[in-house]
Amino acid sequence: MLKMLAEHLGVNLEIIVSSDLDGSFEKLRKNECDLIAINLTVTKDRARLVDFTQSVIQTRQVLIQRKPDGWESMTAKEIEGRLIRNQLDIAGKTVYVQSGSSFIDRLHNLSDEIGDSINIVPIDNYETEQLISLVAKGEIEYTVADENVALVNQTYYPQIDVKTAISFPQNLAWAVNKEADDLLEEINIWLNNIKGTAKYAVIYNKYFRNVKAASRQVSVFHSVTGGKISPYDEAIKKYAENIQWDWRLLASLIYQESRFNPKIKSWAGAYGLMQLMPLTAKRFGANRYSSPEEQIEAGTAFIQWIDEQLKEKITDKNERIKFILASYNVGLGHIQDAMVLAEKNGKNPTMWKDNVDYYLLNKSNPKYYRDPDVKFGYCRGQEPYDYVIAILERYEHYQNAIKN
Repeated sequence: MLKMLAEHLGVNLEIIVSSDLDGSFEKLRKNECDLIAINLTVTKDRARLVDFTQSVIQTRQVLIQRKPDGWESMTAKEIEGRLIRNQLDIAGKTVYVQSGSSFIDRLHNLSDEIGDSINIVPIDNYETEQLISLVAKGEIEYTVADENVALVNQTYYPQIDVKTAISFPQNLAWAVNKEADDLLEEINIWLNNIKGTAKYAVIYNKYFRNVKAASRQVSVFHSVTGGKISPYDEAIKKYAENIQWDWRLLASLIYQESRFNPKIKSWAGAYGLMQLMPLTAKRFGANRYSSPEEQIEAGTAFIQWIDEQLKEKITDKNERIKFILASYNVGLGHIQDAMVLAEKNGKNPTMWKDNVDYYLLNKSNPKYYRDPDVKFGYCRGQEPYDYVIAILERYEHYQNAIKN
């Protein structure tokens, strides 16, 4: 959205990434930046310091809590009985939140409303998504997030619960300096025009309704009957041979991408059995009208290209496959960044497990994605991390069920 705004204004865009909310307000006050564009909750206290734009989106604040151990085998009623649903039950609990966030004010108000204390722990240099990750891992019990952000993270952490609201719906907006009347007016005009467009809907859906990511998290095995995995087994075998892969491994990747549905299309525009983006598909000889076999041919050509980029450094073929799978999911650049981080931190850049996978998983952490040697910046590493595991686990299942 900022790129679109800069184009509308006819200016160059310079982005400063910061998880320090108080520092961001200070930069705005000192005219070291022109706009805070991090979907701030509009509050009276903040409105005394800055001018807010029209709302970008609306959401409410929700409690992030971990489902009970063994929740996968429990009934919904059993799970509900172990979770906080009544706001009164937050009394006496310890809730960790980002320093300077509106969540602190809301929790103080909630404490007054329920007539009991809540132990509120502000955490410096941690963004909301990092705190959600700590809840998912069981390192802290509770945090608070905006509901739209919470729902996205539940895609990656199915063990968290995000259903307990602690606020009414609230406006989220950007902020400008109190003296920037002309800029504020221009941004508001632009927001009014953009919010009703298909382009805005595409951007919103991309980040907050990521259906493709949700489907990839499901690690159930496709049922194997009659010695077949899919209707496309013969084509999969043919093109797996071209890249010297076990065809069952390629089948596992295709299942992860499309559930063997050649007509599926993602929010981002990826399509077909191999879920190739249009430019990638075109580069390797396919388009949205290609047959399933042509889709597989293009997808395996892409895999072969990734393999060529990695084989000089990662000579072990079985080890390299893990890097190829992750690259197929999130892009080669992010994997190369994780390899650089691994080597820089004394780990083996050619080994996946407990080496490169750790740094990919942590590329959402500012400590790593802001490293001067990182070229491709932020990455939500949880998805490609889980992606590799899911494909290899299913591949093992296919090996057991079907002889080569």
